Amino acid sequence: MPRDARALVVKELGGPFSFEDVVVDDIQSNEALVKIEASGLCRTDLHCAAGHRPVQAPAVFGHEGVCAGTVLKVGDDVADIRPGDRVLLSYSICNTCKQCSSGHRAYCENMLGLNFGGKREDGSKALTLKSDGKPLFSSFFGQSSFSSIAVVNGTSLVKVPQDTPLDLFASLGCSMQTGIGAIFNTLDVQQGSTVAVFGTGSLGLYAIMACKLRRAREIIAIDIMPSRLQLAKELGATATINSSEDGDVAQQIRDICKANGVDRALDCSGVAPIIEIMVDSLGTRGKACSVGSNVPGTRVSIDVHKHFVLGREYVGCHQGDSNPHEMAPMLLEEHRQGRLPLQKVTTSYDVQDFQRAFEDVESGKAVKAVLIWQ
Repeated sequence: MPRDARALVVKELGGPFSFEDVVVDDIQSNEALVKIEASGLCRTDLHCAAGHRPVQAPAVFGHEGVCAGTVLKVGDDVADIRPGDRVLLSYSICNTCKQCSSGHRAYCENMLGLNFGGKREDGSKALTLKSDGKPLFSSFFGQSSFSSIAVVNGTSLVKVPQDTPLDLFASLGCSMQTGIGAIFNTLDVQQGSTVAVFGTGSLGLYAIMACKLRRAREIIAIDIMPSRLQLAKELGATATINSSEDGDVAQQIRDICKANGVDRALDCSGVAPIIEIMVDSLGTRGKACSVGSNVPGTRVSIDVHKHFVLGREYVGCHQGDSNPHEMAPMLLEEHRQGRLPLQKVTTSYDVQDFQRAFEDVESGKAVKAVLIWQ
């Protein structure tokens, strides 16, 4: 049976979010119906709402949802999840393509359609506006968790223990596992490595925590905000560079590393000139990757001669090449042991105060904003 809910709706791309009454469709066999407890706010939500990504409106976004034991209903084809379970929500996959089958679910060959298509696999819409019955662009990352009740693709569900602090772990579904996974998986930072992290928003700060967990020798944070650089130090950065000040950032990195460049580097900005500086800062056999969301069509220039002579690598990184079912228990244990201070980067807001949360994220006042649904 369809249910009524309240959701944050963008009626036109570039327009404001507003609370609207919506109708939630009944679930299909590969879905679950969940009551949302909290939803992390990621810049991807804001970029999509602004029309900077190939999406449509009216729409309900949100892709870092959590459910506090209020799984309401489960489809017959959803394994290992039952009503009453506590779950985190992550990205959706097909579970059958070559990438999914080979352990690289973050690169599912059907990723774009399943997560950015705005509809279910059969073309139907999970949400409609109650006022006029207009279908909503939904099923965003298999969830559209900016809604009090969400229809969730079974592959997006991650069961977690009942004592999981949901406000702190809401962002595991995207930004947390992306920043940490980039360090653990894509770059495979090892003890004694030197690492440069460009951008100290939530992605960058999660990455710095991960570098500390991996016992990197030098953890260099690069940003233009002194307050963020200070926070980066508190979380494990051994050196900071304010890139808004005069100076050659790549050379400063070489000076810190006392080598011809850094071993590993991560871009969290998505800004082409910063990516170019990052690649230029790499030393011999250095490896860099990008996780920052950028506008489709963004291109960068690379000194090909230096790139092949030094054996540098520059690769893409989606979701930190992470499997959330494996990442969640590992990070929960690190947090229990006091080695993952998520509380230092998380600010919770009542969902009614969503506008202030959005503004604080845009201004940089909040690192990771989490909307709490009542």
